[in-house]
Amino acid sequence: MSEYILIESTSDLKKVVPRLKSEQMVAVDLEADSMFHFQEKVCLLQMATAQAVMIIDPLQVEDLSVLGPIFANPSIRKVFHGADYDVRSLYRDYKFEINNLFDTQLACMFLGKRETGLEAVLQSTFKVEVDKKYQRKDWSRRPLPEEMLCYAANDVHYLVRLAKILIEALSAEKRLAWVLEECEILSKVRPGNNDCQPLYLSFKGAGRLKPRQLAVLETVLQFRQKIASQKDRPLFKIIGNQSVLRLVQATPVNPLQLENSRALSKKQNTMYGNDLLAQIRKALAVPADKLPVYPRRKPPAVKPANPRRVKALKSWRDRQAKTLQLEAGLLMNKALLNTIAAQNPISVKSLESIADMKNWQRNVFGKEIVNVLNRRQR
Repeated sequence: MSEYILIESTSDLKKVVPRLKSEQMVAVDLEADSMFHFQEKVCLLQMATAQAVMIIDPLQVEDLSVLGPIFANPSIRKVFHGADYDVRSLYRDYKFEINNLFDTQLACMFLGKRETGLEAVLQSTFKVEVDKKYQRKDWSRRPLPEEMLCYAANDVHYLVRLAKILIEALSAEKRLAWVLEECEILSKVRPGNNDCQPLYLSFKGAGRLKPRQLAVLETVLQFRQKIASQKDRPLFKIIGNQSVLRLVQATPVNPLQLENSRALSKKQNTMYGNDLLAQIRKALAVPADKLPVYPRRKPPAVKPANPRRVKALKSWRDRQAKTLQLEAGLLMNKALLNTIAAQNPISVKSLESIADMKNWQRNVFGKEIVNVLNRRQR
């Protein structure tokens, strides 16, 4: 597939809006530049109906606000594949709120498909080969070559047809309501905002560090972010996370120690070594009573019966998942099992007090859950 309408002006965008508004189902995908810039942004927005593919260039079109009512319209189903990143990006850049979202990847998961990536799904459903070599290219470059535009068009070309097939299959399995509820929750995700928080709170492994190491970690992360912002480069292209951890563990205070730590390449040492060492020495000089402490939530007290209830619920859940040919965690995750066990509901009605429980889980499995708990306590 290579036919598409390329939209590079506000006037051209306004011309296709009536067509999109008249549709019951519109496929959506986007390409961004997180691999190449500090502040990632949407670089291409693809929208498709059953008849046409439109590629909108946000770097050329100054105002995309005319699309807002389409995304917000509950009468138009917006079809994504793996929507989480796209929903966050569209809200971050344009404040688009999405009503009536349908995620074909989620649908595949709830149908028990083992491979749910778009490439695998298109291959198994339509016998279409999708070349993913452009996935990690720089979508902010202009002009974009024809082959990249064709790749972008292909990502949405089949989504409306795919959604119709999956909706029919979910209806046959009586799981459509499950997926629609999950999609409704997915449509509300928003980008994180860590502006007022220490950077280490978003760094994997920080919770295992001591206060002094946390101080070093925070100063290294702040340094990395400052350089990345100045150079307009993603964080990992300044100093990777593994290198950051090595710096924290070695805490070098002079050039020889830095070199021996092997945390940085020779090029990185030349560019950042002296400044990093100065920051690390500053962190090491912070008074003990001023050191950061990683915030920890105290786990709720576990009553003696809880482990037995969790075990019973898990055994029931695993049997159900096997029967339905679904991933057990998709049916009910470990955190929810623990919450149910702790609250020990005595009726289906009392399940309503469990905030993390979805309506479809309560409606389909509520009686069985209560029965399992009641049997456990006899």
